[in-house]
Formats: sequence, C-alpha cells, structure tokens
Amino acid sequence: MPTPYDLPASVLIERLATHLKEVDEITPPAWTPFARTGVHTQRPPTNPDWWFVRCASILRKIYVKGPIGIEKLRQEYGGRLDRGAKPEHASKGSGAIVRNAIHQLQKAGLVKPQRNEGRVVTSEGRQLLDRISTELKKELEKTQPELAKY
Repeated sequence: MPTPYDLPASVLIERLATHLKEVDEITPPAWTPFARTGVHTQRPPTNPDWWFVRCASILRKIYVKGPIGIEKLRQEYGGRLDRGAKPEHASKGSGAIVRNAIHQLQKAGLVKPQRNEGRVVTSEGRQLLDRISTELKKELEKTQPELAKY
C-alpha cells in the first residue's frame, strides 16, 4: 500500500489541500490575507488558498517526521533573512501560522499531542493520508509513469 513516503511531496500536498478545503474545522483566520509567512519574507503569499496548502504541508511533515513540535516546524518553514550588506542569517517561520494550523488539525481529529514530544498523526489522519496516497499512486502510474517510481 502506498504511503506519503512513496509520492512526491508537491503532488500529495496539492491533493491534500483540496481535501482539507472540505473539512469544516479548517478555515483560514481573518488575518490570513495580510499575514507574511515569516520575517524573512517581504510580502504575503500570492496563492489565495495558501492556508490549506500550509495545513496540508504541516500534516504531511508531522506524518513523516513526527512526533514534532512547533519550534521544529517553525525552523522547517523558515528561510534566509536578508540583512542588507551584512551576511544573511537563518530565520524561523511564523509561529502563529504553525500554531493555528496545528490547532485546527487537532479539532479536525487528524493530529494529537504526544506527551512532551510534540504532535503525532492520529489513526484517522494516517488513514486519510494513506487513502489519498493510494489514489494518487494509481493516477500517477497511468498518466506519468516517471513520477510513479517514488
């Protein structure tokens, strides 16, 4: 049975984001049109559905790297901070975005906290990711055999 390890991340996250749009518990907060994804970015994301893409990406990262906490996820979504003439430094991503996304995934029953270790995917979340992975693997084998090798 294919799992999220067997597919390209971009394809899986795109399909998972379209599924998360239908989940009632996952809704973008009111401030999302104006929010930057971290101090290293200049502008807000251009994709109007970026909240669902970020939630899908966080869910996949928790599946692959879990148990994982908010600080580690902030590092994952960070980038290089341009400091002008000075050398660039690493900077973390937005903690509010990660926290709110995780809270919404918890309300949806896809993620749960694990004692003093971070968050892990629940059995419902694992079933969802495995089901979507299986569907995508079958589609990729038919349309793009070179991507189905993963």
